[in-house]
Amino acid sequence: MEAAVNTVKYGIIGVGMMGREHLINLHHLRNEGAVVVAIADPHVPSQKLSLDLADSFSWPMKVFSGHRELLDSGLCDVLVISSPNMTHYKILMDIINHPKPHHVLVEKPLCTTVAHCREVMMAARKRPEMLVQVGLEYRYMPPVAKLIDIVKGGSLGNIRMVAIREHRFPFLVKVNNWNRFNVNTGGTLVEKCCHFFDLMRLFAGANPVRVIASGAIDVNHKDEVYDGKVPDIIDNAYVIVEFENGSRGMLDLCMFAEGSKNEQEIAVIGDAGKGEAFVPESIVRVGTRATGRDGVKMIRAEDNRIKYNGLHHGSSYLEHLNFLHAVVAKGAEAPAVDLQDGLISVAIGVAAQLSIEYGRFVTIEEVINN
Repeated sequence: MEAAVNTVKYGIIGVGMMGREHLINLHHLRNEGAVVVAIADPHVPSQKLSLDLADSFSWPMKVFSGHRELLDSGLCDVLVISSPNMTHYKILMDIINHPKPHHVLVEKPLCTTVAHCREVMMAARKRPEMLVQVGLEYRYMPPVAKLIDIVKGGSLGNIRMVAIREHRFPFLVKVNNWNRFNVNTGGTLVEKCCHFFDLMRLFAGANPVRVIASGAIDVNHKDEVYDGKVPDIIDNAYVIVEFENGSRGMLDLCMFAEGSKNEQEIAVIGDAGKGEAFVPESIVRVGTRATGRDGVKMIRAEDNRIKYNGLHHGSSYLEHLNFLHAVVAKGAEAPAVDLQDGLISVAIGVAAQLSIEYGRFVTIEEVINN
């Protein structure tokens, strides 16, 4: 006889494009016990789109215009924060300080500033009964996850270099165009690239020391005007990150490269070999110095646990599956991507943004201690 599945009640704060993506992923986890019982968003069209989805799933949901009303309802065990970046800090602090404990999955970036990330970390330490995971879901993309396993297995030796290329389309249109301005997003290298800085740190196996970057807004959004203001988010950059163990990471970002076969190409090179991951081809290539070019192996990266690929090649589904298991384990499992991971990924992005502004190396120490 199968054991009964515990029902875990979710609320989603912010049901724009990404919030609705979370709703769909959680629907595909219904057999694991997930159910969305409430949403909070002041934007009525987003509420309507979410309710239409919930109706198609036969999920009755309560609708709130604000996150505090959802909190006070006491309906939820877990909250997903997928509201605009600049709202994360206030919402997180309200959740952490609320009398009823809620587990939280917060979309990347954790916050738009390092100072706010630190405040959230300090507040969360006083609520150890709450699990807080940061949505750096690129770790879960099957080819990336496979490359992580290869690096951990040691066949590439000591990792010396990590090169990540993201060549993609421009930023999508969001509600009220909030993502067009640095003050709302933290800047492109925080908003988009915290994913890649998290992966660099993971592959390097060390914390970052200093960052240098070059970037600009050269093609996208230059003809857009909102309330008299022209967007200031950069659309291309090169970023070099130096780590405390001597390894280096490099990001090559271009957001006007729709003609690319792969959106992400990741190369990790150790003193014994090299591994590469390609998304969305979902291919991993691995070779060693000893066997040379003729010994390179190609691996098709798949994960048969994925029931919904969605916008991020199944990574959001796996992220939710992992976090749900941690919640059901009642603290026996730690969040896979914790607040420290979230803070450092933001710190690297902030340092890169400042490096472009200052025209010099920026240390992680000066960003964190500022």
